[in-house]
Amino acid sequence: QLQLVESGGGLVQPGGSLRLSCAASGFTLDYYAIGWFRQAPGKGREEVSCISSIGGSTNYADSVKGRFTISRDNAKNTVYLQMNRLKPEYTAVYYCAASNRGVAYISDYDCRVGAYDYWGQGTQVTVST
Repeated sequence: QLQLVESGGGLVQPGGSLRLSCAASGFTLDYYAIGWFRQAPGKGREEVSCISSIGGSTNYADSVKGRFTISRDNAKNTVYLQMNRLKPEYTAVYYCAASNRGVAYISDYDCRVGAYDYWGQGTQVTVST
């Protein structure tokens, strides 16, 4: 059974850091583009960052550029999201998702919620004093 499991969320003060992990089971992540998305209370799900299946192309939402870094370790079948200099407005449930789009370059179009087929259950990130 194909499954994605997020971990690493928690409570952090503004300016702090967290690293989220997305571990896959039942399939190999190598052939999938992976995205991180988030949903704050009362808001829709939005893209945060994506990484291609081929070549490691990445895409970031403007709101997190320079603060977040997405990476993948295919040997561990895991994708990471390093989040630095966190802001209270980043508080949300963070989801990882997989897309079987075999693209070498991740465009904004390839980093949409609707482009992803398989989703994890999410991990809560709260940025607060």
